[in-house]
Amino acid sequence: MTVDHVWQQVEQLLATATDRVVLVAPFIKKEVFQAALDAVPTKVGEITCVTRWSVPEVAAGVSDPEIAELAQRDGRATVRLCHNLHAKLYVADDRCLVGSANLTGKATGRVPAANIELLIETGKAHPEVERVLAAIEATAVPGTVELAEQIREQASLLQSDEDSPRVVVPGQDEQPARWLPETRNPDRLYRVYNGRHRHIGSDVLAGVIRDLTYLDIGPGLDEQAFGSAILGRLHAMPELQGLTAAGRMNLAEMQAELLAAGDLSAEQAQRAVETIAAWLRYFDDVHFVPIGPWEIRQGKELT
Repeated sequence: MTVDHVWQQVEQLLATATDRVVLVAPFIKKEVFQAALDAVPTKVGEITCVTRWSVPEVAAGVSDPEIAELAQRDGRATVRLCHNLHAKLYVADDRCLVGSANLTGKATGRVPAANIELLIETGKAHPEVERVLAAIEATAVPGTVELAEQIREQASLLQSDEDSPRVVVPGQDEQPARWLPETRNPDRLYRVYNGRHRHIGSDVLAGVIRDLTYLDIGPGLDEQAFGSAILGRLHAMPELQGLTAAGRMNLAEMQAELLAAGDLSAEQAQRAVETIAAWLRYFDDVHFVPIGPWEIRQGKELT
């Protein structure tokens, strides 16, 4: 078996296509993607590429959003994004390969020190293949050139952030023990997520990028879906379990709990509580009650 055995499998499969090709892999590097496009016969009119673009993953170098430009230049190919994608699947008409290999040099054996990977041939009509393709069809969003540029820009900002100790790759690395919102103005989150940050200072922008990195929201969402995703992350925070369970939460008690954890000063704990409150006011249906220590309560305030 040659070092590039996996690539030979992929290339030989693609060469047999007559109608449609589907390439499904979380991580895709542009050199291997171009080689895959070149392997597809010119008579094939439709090539669908399904992948995921995560800012920290792009910053870590495991995937290239620039494949959108290659797809556009090819003319037959479109890119779709599925944020929770883990499957690796390569389809040529009614035949396919399934297994562990991404479309990267190390996974396909096109570079030295290749990974040990596995691809097994099966039919496109296999129930599990049909299930995965149906799930992708139901959830994937377009991976446009414009979105690719936004992701690359945000990845570059994350790489240049001296206050970010390391690039966190969701699903690959352990997440921090505690994430607390950093951005004081939550209205900036969607603007930056959507590539509209020209008038935001560099220090503030770095904080927004760090928040978006830890939140790990998939790209391409409209503002309402984005807000719902943020709210889900907020309600999953241990610090907000009281609000989730009882419909109310005492801000002074939350500050005391943060302070008792030992990794924040009194000033930092107060700032954290104020920031969380600002996020809840912006994203959630809550109101604030100044009875003794301030409380956050679920639901609109009765007047």
